[in-house]
Amino acid sequence: MIKSVLPQIVNQQQQDNSITWRLFVDGGLDFFKGHFPEQAVLPGVTQLDWAVQLGCKAFGYQSKVASLEVLKFQQLLLPDSHVDLTISHNKDKAKLTFQYSEGDKCYSSGRIVIATETEV
Repeated sequence: MIKSVLPQIVNQQQQDNSITWRLFVDGGLDFFKGHFPEQAVLPGVTQLDWAVQLGCKAFGYQSKVASLEVLKFQQLLLPDSHVDLTISHNKDKAKLTFQYSEGDKCYSSGRIVIATETEV
């Protein structure tokens, strides 16, 4: 798997089974180029990739996804934005639940099911 460039991490807070990263999404990132001409937005696939990379590293998984559940992209994530990425870990089910938000505004959310040793 080719690793993409991650956003700037401003700070990180960890609680029992969850971590919240405060991110700065720089408008100069290549992900914004050509997506879309009228108004640049951060592609959903990039948001998902960042959640997989950060979540797997934080909770000790290899970046191998078995499936995705309840993926929702509710708001456009624009260049030069600050956003919180919160990832919760369900160890028993090998699932990561993520949400990109800013205050009460939710940009995207979903669950990432990590491939087990037998599925790799």
